[in-house]
Amino acid sequence: MSERPVLYSFRRCPYAMRARWALLQAGQIVHWREIALKDKPAPMLEASPKGTVPVLVLADGTVIDESLAVMSWALNQADPSDLCRQGSSKAQDCIRQLIEVNDTTFKHHLDRFKYSDRYPGQSRQEHQQRGLGVLRSWSERIGDCGGWLVDGRCSLADGALWPFVRQWRIADPEGFDADEALEPLRRWLMRFLQHPDFERLMQRADPWHPGGLQPLFPADAVDVPADQPLFHLALAEDWNAASRSGQYGISTRGLHLDQVGFIHLSWREQVAGTYERFYADADSVLLLTIDAAQLTSPLRADAIPSGELFPHLYGPLPIKAVIDASPLTGAES
Repeated sequence: MSERPVLYSFRRCPYAMRARWALLQAGQIVHWREIALKDKPAPMLEASPKGTVPVLVLADGTVIDESLAVMSWALNQADPSDLCRQGSSKAQDCIRQLIEVNDTTFKHHLDRFKYSDRYPGQSRQEHQQRGLGVLRSWSERIGDCGGWLVDGRCSLADGALWPFVRQWRIADPEGFDADEALEPLRRWLMRFLQHPDFERLMQRADPWHPGGLQPLFPADAVDVPADQPLFHLALAEDWNAASRSGQYGISTRGLHLDQVGFIHLSWREQVAGTYERFYADADSVLLLTIDAAQLTSPLRADAIPSGELFPHLYGPLPIKAVIDASPLTGAES
């Protein structure tokens, strides 16, 4: 078996979209096998005879062929933004209820509204009204919860639902955009569609076939070698607080890990540029030298808008992994 998980996916399928979204949030890199729905590859059907995407085949041969299970697997590897709300049973119950309504009631009406020709005898208008009822209830929740479905931050429920809301809008863009009751929902959806991760998860690839090229997902990311040091710039006050608590959770200056989803790291040649962009006017800046081999959370090098790759740590930085913390000035960087 490959040491890397293999993902069978279809670009526009909302179930596959939410699985890929979770893999992005968790800092994972997988072998990516885009399929053609009319010509599904034999290895996928051997792994999962039901023939639907996504299908994730782990290195030990374990097959995960339900989208929520793929999301769960990914976020069990790393959940730096606490999408699963591990500390709140109330929030977890809310997440489960929202996803259940989406995957049963809303999906039922969405299919019969968007693909009415596939359901003869069904009233497209009736399913449109029932689906809108669900959307309006979600929109009201979002308005009451600070812009998200559960509380004031993105959760697993938000990540699991937005691809289906996107499908509804594609079916009726004018009606969706004109409905005043959906204004909070529209703003919520646009957060996903305008986020850089949307372009990453919607990248195109030719259908995979045995013997062909084996692209990775995400296509703009690479592994981070564990045999060379990594670096992070930290304010002394943040580092001192982390030294007392046992782990460091600042992503970059002024932003926490759970806000960004990863800790920004650098290779040695990138330190000077990072200092000039973000820390040149700061007092008491430390250069943390990190032993990558001691990191336990996923590491992935992601491309920034310029195309340059930076290493990112998808979890807290253990104090024991920092082998040096020295003051840094502009001249020394």
